[in-house]
Amino acid sequence: MHNEGMTELLDHAIERVRALPPETQDAFARVLLNLAGDEDDQAVYHLTPAEEASLAKSLEQAERGEFATDEQVRAVWAKHGL
Repeated sequence: MHNEGMTELLDHAIERVRALPPETQDAFARVLLNLAGDEDDQAVYHLTPAEEASLAKSLEQAERGEFATDEQVRAVWAKHGL
């Protein structure tokens, strides 16, 4: 299912996040809003070259269907107090 105006990768990511518990969905939403800037006119975050390289690697993994398990995601959130 592809939403108009949304890339296939973003659509896929949103579908994956929708399957997570509500509190985890909210955490993802806050991160996404923070990165993109929200309606409060916050500055958009600009990636460093190292972050761009890491993101490119992550996107390639996503395209191959290589995702963390739900348990791995929960462990990362717990490690950071989320």
